[in-house]
Amino acid sequence: MFETLKNAWKLPDLKKRICYTLMIIVIFRFGAALPVPFLDASVMQGFGDGNLLGFFNLLTGGAFQNATLFALSISPYITSSIVVQLLAVAIPALEQLAKEGAEGRKRLNKITRYVTIGLALITALGYYRILDSNGAVMDGGNAFGNAIIFLTIMTMFTAGSMLCVWLGEQIDEKGIGNGISMILFAGIVSRGGSVVLSMWQYLVLGYQGLKAGSTGTGLRYLIGVPLLVVIFVILVGFIVLMTKAERRIPIQYAKRVVGRKMYGGQSSYIPVNVNMSGVMPIIFASSLMAIPGTIAAFIQPEEGSFWASFVKIFNYNSGFYAFLYFILIIAFAYFYVAIQYNPVEMANNLRKNNGAIPGIRPGKPTSDFIARIISKVTLMGALFCAVVAILPIGIAALTGIQGVSLGGTTIIIIVGVALDTVKQLESEMMMRHYKGFLE
Repeated sequence: MFETLKNAWKLPDLKKRICYTLMIIVIFRFGAALPVPFLDASVMQGFGDGNLLGFFNLLTGGAFQNATLFALSISPYITSSIVVQLLAVAIPALEQLAKEGAEGRKRLNKITRYVTIGLALITALGYYRILDSNGAVMDGGNAFGNAIIFLTIMTMFTAGSMLCVWLGEQIDEKGIGNGISMILFAGIVSRGGSVVLSMWQYLVLGYQGLKAGSTGTGLRYLIGVPLLVVIFVILVGFIVLMTKAERRIPIQYAKRVVGRKMYGGQSSYIPVNVNMSGVMPIIFASSLMAIPGTIAAFIQPEEGSFWASFVKIFNYNSGFYAFLYFILIIAFAYFYVAIQYNPVEMANNLRKNNGAIPGIRPGKPTSDFIARIISKVTLMGALFCAVVAILPIGIAALTGIQGVSLGGTTIIIIVGVALDTVKQLESEMMMRHYKGFLE
């Protein structure tokens, strides 16, 4: 990876694109620190722990909790992209657009932007209500002043979200890597300093515990922190391995004569990635599991009541949460792959191109064979995602170290974006070093 970056830096045009990407990331981080007027964000510190707001805060790099210009970041865009993808399966007109190539994708992206604006307005309204109910919004003195404050906050949150999407598009056009992924990557990585500081504080607490005679707590932290570091390194290697892993379905193309030339006859394969759904199942499951905690943050049920006990079950440190989280990740992995891959369409495309899987008859037997392969590979990918997501929860329960419950999700996102960016750099360098027929 570092060798690839070093070689890419030597090429002037790639160096320019890398610098442009870094400039966009700096602008994003500046906007993530720019406060929105008429707000006192200090009341939001710790408010989102253990619920959906905490998950948003993770994706925005802390901007959500600090109520800054980029508090919503690209979360509305991610949600709208998922919504449009799901609707493209259910609505024939959108499905047709998805099959029309570059022009169709351009129109779908336009629809996604409009949906993003709507979702950003709804999210901004909900966030404003949370801030207002917690006393974070300044009093305008009268109805007109309050209306001006409301419109200012709503406009800045919504505009900030759309500005993040625009910054991502600029990276797509003039930079390196997927723009939206790079914005998400920058937000998560920016939290690295606070994580390191938190781990250091746990080491200090462990040392102080040993000095005070509390051997159990002291050893728990002193052993737990190095163990976390070792597991993190192992997880990174495991995620890289599983992200690149694929099951190859062999394809044999029949020979055909066109005029005086013979075409076909070569062998190929269909690559089926083990982790086809990426981090999407974890995002879906996290969002669903965080709903009870988010509702509790709004209504604040009385201690000892039925609803308080019900919400406590969904605390991310509980065993029930880990079990249900595990099951939901597997279920969403199958769901996401089902809407992305159509074995019948793949079998029909093979038959149209005079291709066949050796030993499998064309038509329904081929589609059934592909469906079985995808099902088995999806199970492996789903178990991989579930284990990576659950492991930090188990470590937090054993060591008592908090704040690592979403560590698996962040590692998958970071490693995935890093691998995609390096792959794009390698393809760009290969294209520039390719010797054509004019040389």
